[in-house]
Amino acid sequence: MAFFVGFKELSDTNSKFVPEPNDKDLIAEVLEGSAESFEPLVVKYQSRIFALARRYARREDEVEDIVQTVFLKAYSKLSSYRGDAPFEHWLMRTATYTCYDFLRKHQRNREWNASDLSEEENDWFENIGEESTAETNREAASTLVHKLLEGLKPEDRHIITLLELEHQTVKEIAELTGLSESNVKVKAHRAREKMRSALARIAPEKYV
Repeated sequence: MAFFVGFKELSDTNSKFVPEPNDKDLIAEVLEGSAESFEPLVVKYQSRIFALARRYARREDEVEDIVQTVFLKAYSKLSSYRGDAPFEHWLMRTATYTCYDFLRKHQRNREWNASDLSEEENDWFENIGEESTAETNREAASTLVHKLLEGLKPEDRHIITLLELEHQTVKEIAELTGLSESNVKVKAHRAREKMRSALARIAPEKYV
């Protein structure tokens, strides 16, 4: 499987000239011994997996490692795919577990203080509530959100990422994580409160 070596985002520039292959047929071919038939599945779904991985890791080499792990797991466990749900759902469940595993292994919880903010992030705080489309403001806000997420426990960050950034429903998150819907709601509420507390420590005049 040469496409797993030094994994990078594969180009799909020729896809518009070729009819999109059927997932079911490709999976059948892979299970019959044609490893090359897995590559179109990688090309088709890689953008979603990369986007999800970037929610959990900042360094591009870590993102690539996560994505490679996802597709290696999917390939090795392909025979367990029953076909009673779209392949994409099964693949995203594998990706979600892999991202959570990455969090548990690499995350170090920390609390953020005002002194930790960059000049751009401080400027963004000063202008909260004012209209702005400046790219630097959007980047500062995005960076700050990641910092706040890093202050959460892995499971709490995982749920908030799926709920708020990936826009999954509570029911979908429950199915992905194996938690009950009520437990997902409780953990999401707890995580939001922790993030609000972190904001209050950084800018008490705005959040207290």
